[in-house]
Amino acid sequence: MQNKQIPFHRYIISLVCVAIISGGGVYIASHSGATLASNDEDELQKVHTLYHTLQEDYYQKVDKDTLIEGALKGMTEALNDPYTTYLGKEEAEQLSNSLSDSFEGIGATLTLVDNLPEVAQAPVKDSPAEKAGVKIHDKILKVDGNDTIGQTLTEVVQSIRGKKGTKVTLTIQREEKTFDVEITRGEIPIASLVAEMDNKQPIGNIQIASFNESTARELQEAIKKLRKEGAKSFVIDLRQNPGGYLSQVEAMASMFLEDGQTIVQFATDDQIVGASEASKDLDGGFKVTEPVAVLVDGGSASASEIFAAALKESAKAPVIGTKTFGKGTVQTVNGFGDQSELKMTVQKWLTPSGEWINETGLEPTIQVDFPEYAYLPPLPKNKSLKKGMTSEEVENLNTFLHVLNYQTTGDTFNEITEKAVKDVQKSNQLKETGEVDAETAVVIELKITDVLRKSDQMYDKAVDVLTKELAK
Repeated sequence: MQNKQIPFHRYIISLVCVAIISGGGVYIASHSGATLASNDEDELQKVHTLYHTLQEDYYQKVDKDTLIEGALKGMTEALNDPYTTYLGKEEAEQLSNSLSDSFEGIGATLTLVDNLPEVAQAPVKDSPAEKAGVKIHDKILKVDGNDTIGQTLTEVVQSIRGKKGTKVTLTIQREEKTFDVEITRGEIPIASLVAEMDNKQPIGNIQIASFNESTARELQEAIKKLRKEGAKSFVIDLRQNPGGYLSQVEAMASMFLEDGQTIVQFATDDQIVGASEASKDLDGGFKVTEPVAVLVDGGSASASEIFAAALKESAKAPVIGTKTFGKGTVQTVNGFGDQSELKMTVQKWLTPSGEWINETGLEPTIQVDFPEYAYLPPLPKNKSLKKGMTSEEVENLNTFLHVLNYQTTGDTFNEITEKAVKDVQKSNQLKETGEVDAETAVVIELKITDVLRKSDQMYDKAVDVLTKELAK
């Protein structure tokens, strides 16, 4: 049985959207800049002694910053809490970016193909990348003269990003041509949700990727827009949503609840210490009274689970999909003053009925799963699959090709597999080698993603439930 936390099509989406690194979780927005300090000098004497001893007596020169960073990380790791951690400058910046409603850069999404960063999709509309003529499938050979081959995708992304108004020069390979493009960085908005009308029913489909700084406002705007387009009910899709700001999920859940109904409770180890209730203060008086269904899966975590639990228990809305991730804690983020931060668990959160779902997850009211092939791992990108090979990777390839209506089966790359691969390559203007290299693998995976989107059983169930509700 495959790990059912990350469905394949969602994995592929996250794979090519790596320009934003997700922080996940539920966060209280407390980047106050307050400096953390210790008043317990005596209790830390052992730490000071070790620090000075290593500096003075270790046989090699010791970088003091490395020792301090290691000590800070060690203290948080000693708690054995994966959500409490010391964040260095770069990690803190990544977390901040993942929860922001914009970032400063060029507006291009990258993926790695044959160890080179490649533009994975058309640049953001009106972004610096689009204005500079960057196109999908452009390979980035250098950033400001520095070779990108051998770098991680994160390293390349960080080198391309920078402050608005500054310039970056990309050396681009497009088919047989290689040329430089100078781009002036700008502010790139990050949309945390996508909203569209169902193509058959008066149902608005809202896919929420995260709860960032502006998601509550985006949700209200999306609902208003969908209402004008004829929506009489809504599907809220929280699948693979890792969480975000507590303030945002409270405001959003409040829109679907009557004032006074419980959104979430908070607790320490032994007692409930507070609760959040729907109110005009949270939602500004904006309410959604139409029928609604919520979609979740094993990647729906933390703030997503708060939202789903609030609508399930307080609004009695159907929650459809698979059991959620199970993260029942709340974190704050505090700065040290040098751009590093401490992310620390400060509370448990409980559902409106008082259930703590940590490590167990929220059970949907209607269980609907993805097909088994959706949980298969991606095809390898660091080697080619070719005729004569027998392996689990080839078996996965044959399964994917079978889903695409080719008569492939088993764990051997045979003549039928080769013919199917050549057909895929031909129909996508790729060189017809009959071997699955990184580029061919990405094409096959994107086709599988498209099949899954078109045969989304969870969404179809939500449409069925809402259609019956509207017919009453």
